[in-house]
Amino acid sequence: MIGIVDYGMGNLFSVSKALERLGANYLISADKKELLNTDALILPGVGSFRDAMDRLPVDTIKEFAETGKPLLGICLGMQLLFETSEENGLTKGLGLLPGSVRRFPGQTKDGGSYKVPHMGWNRLNFVKPSPLLENLKEDYVYFVHSYYVDASNSDVLIAKADYHEQVAAVVGKDHIFGMQFHPEKSSQLGMALLSNFLKMAVEREAVR
Repeated sequence: MIGIVDYGMGNLFSVSKALERLGANYLISADKKELLNTDALILPGVGSFRDAMDRLPVDTIKEFAETGKPLLGICLGMQLLFETSEENGLTKGLGLLPGSVRRFPGQTKDGGSYKVPHMGWNRLNFVKPSPLLENLKEDYVYFVHSYYVDASNSDVLIAKADYHEQVAAVVGKDHIFGMQFHPEKSSQLGMALLSNFLKMAVEREAVR
């Protein structure tokens, strides 16, 4: 059973439909007991970091993270896993992964300008092995974001993309993972990444 955290700021429909296509059992809930009893947790997110932290069931997510069961943040949900964000003033995140969230400056080092938000298909470049990338090949995924995670000085970077800055596209440490893009909208590679996440939950349950 996969839990999807409902805190009023996630794209619940598209994530749940993707899980349905993969044949996964899931529930959408804000109830602590229900979420803690699931085999894996997905934290979606669309909107402002500060608003999300105000609404988020922080204690529930941190308690789930301590269980060792797989946890996946998607888009804003991924950013919330990190320590801080500069969106709307410095705001503390969940602190489950090391790193900070920064806004795309919209200006290149040589003085040129580029569009913010970063919106569209960009190629993933795999950085290091991970269960999420098992048997997968580099391909394009779909991004929509104005802020990116600066994980350049940490060991959590699994895959990156380039949009004038190095974008941490897939991150993870131990059982906690994040995807900056929308896997549920990213065609075959996105669905394969979600499938690998589900596989981790199944394998962990089988070992217990």
